[in-house]
Amino acid sequence: MKQLRYFIPAIAWLVLIMVLCTLPGRDIPTNSFLEKIHFDKFVHFGLFGGIVFFLSLAFWWQRKKISPALLFLFVLFAAAYGLAIEFIQKYYAEGRSFDLYDALADTIGAIAGVWVFRIFISILEKRKERK
Repeated sequence: MKQLRYFIPAIAWLVLIMVLCTLPGRDIPTNSFLEKIHFDKFVHFGLFGGIVFFLSLAFWWQRKKISPALLFLFVLFAAAYGLAIEFIQKYYAEGRSFDLYDALADTIGAIAGVWVFRIFISILEKRKERK
């Protein structure tokens, strides 16, 4: 049970994504400029990158190491979660629809989450070495 505390940020992030992505369409603010630049794709990118980052960080805090295979599984999980949310939006969320480009942004964001995690850990390790 003590190890579960490492996963609290990841679990909270997953819940946040589910809540945000299932809001009714009428509750999402619109802005013509943001729609023109497809800002929602940047949001998807960041949200799903966060999944991989927080899951990776949880394992890192526990074990102080993480395998490339596990990182790959986190990317697959985040991409599948994004795809599942797109289907939830299509069939269950009022005023929302399936968008394959959102799922693509989710997947690319998940891949970027690995890079952000590795950079973050590299910075932490360098700081540790200096002390």
